[in-house]
Amino acid sequence: MMNRLTDPLNFQTQALALRSERQRLLASNIANADTPGYQARDIDFARALREATGGAAVPGAMTTTRAGHIAPPAGARSDAEKLYSTAAQTNLDSNSVDMDRERANFADNSVKYEATLRFINASVRTTLDSMKPHNAG
Repeated sequence: MMNRLTDPLNFQTQALALRSERQRLLASNIANADTPGYQARDIDFARALREATGGAAVPGAMTTTRAGHIAPPAGARSDAEKLYSTAAQTNLDSNSVDMDRERANFADNSVKYEATLRFINASVRTTLDSMKPHNAG
């Protein structure tokens, strides 16, 4: 019974963490648009979400190997899991940031992040409301 309540929330929580990590990468790309040699990075969101929710260990994923190590933030991807974006046009400075693509991806990811957050809030609110005593009256 508990899995039916928690599984959708766990899935959305993983999605939110991955959306947050993707937003950080996209913001970094935008911030480095004028940095010579900078290579834009992104993640394959669908693949990362499948791996995160499938319970399978992800090769190259960041893990805490000893108790004293600092745990990576939720949704953090290792460098091996981040994809390089290719530039639509070649640049003399070898920078692969395509501002049109980055802005579109950033806006799209922002909308999906907000939708995921709203879903989680609604799920929690519904669960809390269902636990309130109802007056027979």
